[in-house]
Amino acid sequence: MNHNFNRRDFLKLAGLLPLGLAAPRFMKNMVLSQTAGKQNVLIVVFDALSALNISFYGYGRKTTPNLARLSERAVVYHNHYATGNFTTSGTASLLTGTLPWTHRALEPGSEVSDSVVDRNMFNAFQGYYRTAYTHNGWAYILLKQFRRYMEEMVPQQKLFLESYDGFIHSLFYNDDDTATVGWTRNIDSGEDYSYSLFLSQIYKALRTRRIASLKSQFPRGIPSTYNSDDNGFLLEQAVDWIGNRASAMPQPFLGYFHLLPPHAPYRTSLEFYRRFEKDGYKPVEKPIDIFADAEAANNSLKERTEYDESILYADKAFGDLYTSMEESGLTENTWIIFTSDHGEMFERGLIGHGNPTLYQTLIKTPLLIFEPGRKSGTNIYTSTSAIDVLPTLLHLTGQEIPGWIEGMVMPPYASADPIPDRSLYALQAKKNQQDAPLTNASTALIKGRYKLIYCFGYPKINVDEVIQLFDVESDPEELVDLYSSQSAVAQEMLAELKAKLAEINKPYL
Repeated sequence: MNHNFNRRDFLKLAGLLPLGLAAPRFMKNMVLSQTAGKQNVLIVVFDALSALNISFYGYGRKTTPNLARLSERAVVYHNHYATGNFTTSGTASLLTGTLPWTHRALEPGSEVSDSVVDRNMFNAFQGYYRTAYTHNGWAYILLKQFRRYMEEMVPQQKLFLESYDGFIHSLFYNDDDTATVGWTRNIDSGEDYSYSLFLSQIYKALRTRRIASLKSQFPRGIPSTYNSDDNGFLLEQAVDWIGNRASAMPQPFLGYFHLLPPHAPYRTSLEFYRRFEKDGYKPVEKPIDIFADAEAANNSLKERTEYDESILYADKAFGDLYTSMEESGLTENTWIIFTSDHGEMFERGLIGHGNPTLYQTLIKTPLLIFEPGRKSGTNIYTSTSAIDVLPTLLHLTGQEIPGWIEGMVMPPYASADPIPDRSLYALQAKKNQQDAPLTNASTALIKGRYKLIYCFGYPKINVDEVIQLFDVESDPEELVDLYSSQSAVAQEMLAELKAKLAEINKPYL
């Protein structure tokens, strides 16, 4: 069953629209025609992908053979940092070029502050055909907040396997939430009840049959947003759709596509199932963290292995997408960005990214920039931040960089040399309200070779604050805490970080 509109259906429907409704789209097309000849921008985010688990960054397992091959024609950033350790804050920084304490998307599933809602990637790329899609529900909340600045925001359900409701989201684009509730209550009996027993059973049978035919290809379960078969999807379908859509979109375009894997649940395809199960890999033993969980400590190697196999699945998907774009000729006039919103961890008695820590495995993320027509690779070791991606892309495409952006143009594209010992920040403040001072948070300051982690407001660990200092240049695994032995460095960085916290808290006191 296919409810997607084709071009003929759309033109028929458009013919029924009053002229007043058609005018805004007509005006947008006029603006697009004035920017003809500019280069496209395609951003691909693979959720929860840690740089420390990527083979060409030095990981002990070959998790990214396609990326390794493609990196030979990309600008590869080796010290790139997310601004947070979970989707909402990390993605908001990517989309706005601002730090979490500025955009204030602090709590899981929250939006950016109303005062900065117009400060986003899509609004910055005026004159481009702007589109976005994500599997991730929290990222989708942010995209919906910015959709007024897009020509096309693809409904989240569009690329879910059981999504027979795509036409609902297309027809009722401006009332998506209400339409979804109506569909769910009348058709989707996911909670074992619905207003229409007959239609709901037909829908359930169609969904079950479609999922059953794919289960043999995913021994751990079909990739999904939860630990069930609900909201199942295939990366193969997603990258095929992105490639086809990119070829059909008006140019120049800005596309932001945020795919869930290798985020949990770690469900790889049959091709990569058990690829690393008995490979003899032994991760570095690290001290148990103060926030550790005993059960996680016992399962970390198993979970890590499944995660690494999920990275293989994501790596293949990106390789296929790049090949598709190369065959269509889009790589000759499109900047392609590969990155992640945050990392993942399987060490120190912690699994995933739901904990308050800000170790490298959680905030050090991959970043590769594929320049149009580029055939050779370049490695950048300067420390960079997720907030640098937006200003760099604006610079590369000849756009003005708004004053509200907190990031900088990255090397090798910046006109000036990198600032020595530039201060980079990360923040996790899940339990803080948007319009309140930070009283329960984890912060990190990266400056040169040193990284300071400062956690405060966690009564359950029976200490007022946690302070750690690492030399991430000579000790990339963060095995040796230098807080006591390098007290001068630690106190200087702590004073800087506390001064910054006082500055950002002042308006909320």
